[in-house]
Amino acid sequence: MTDHIYAAEHPETTHVRPGGFTLWFTGLSGSGKTTIAHLVGPELDRRGLVVEYLDGDNVRMHLSKGLGFSKEDRDTHIERVGWVASRLTRQGGAVITAAISPYAETRQQARDWVEPVGTFVEVYVKASVDECARRDVKGLYEKAFKGEIKEFTGVSDPYEEPTNPELVVDTEEHSAEECAALVFAKLEELGLVPAEVAA
Repeated sequence: MTDHIYAAEHPETTHVRPGGFTLWFTGLSGSGKTTIAHLVGPELDRRGLVVEYLDGDNVRMHLSKGLGFSKEDRDTHIERVGWVASRLTRQGGAVITAAISPYAETRQQARDWVEPVGTFVEVYVKASVDECARRDVKGLYEKAFKGEIKEFTGVSDPYEEPTNPELVVDTEEHSAEECAALVFAKLEELGLVPAEVAA
């Protein structure tokens, strides 16, 4: 069942499931994926997990260099991220991905690769196109609205919202810190990280 930030209840647990996991942040450009990921990562590290980041932009620079933004190229990019995530998860890592990953089929492919070797936790970072455009300091949305950028997710190219993610966080309603706290509550509930115990 999907938990929403405005209605979720998360029982505390001290049991930690063995093996690694992939925390997959998906959402529009500017929704807050990377900001939340970089709040969650250091805390995972503090709790003793081996953390690996697979940020969409950085992976494009190194692993998917030369790929464009056609559906075929986007699919190839996300497939590569998913495959690498599965390898790191298999080794017991806490893998954090932050990628738009607009298509449901390729997100499912990533899940299918990870789940035989660990746990896949999909987090839909929700924000409207208008809000993401308002936050956009690079002016990419403005160019997309004018037709200067083709195949821009949420404007001229579709974003297929997750239908059954493990968690939905709405960054128009809640701060990045609040969203990160709910991500941790979900990870604790799933037994993937030890719960904090008050001294």
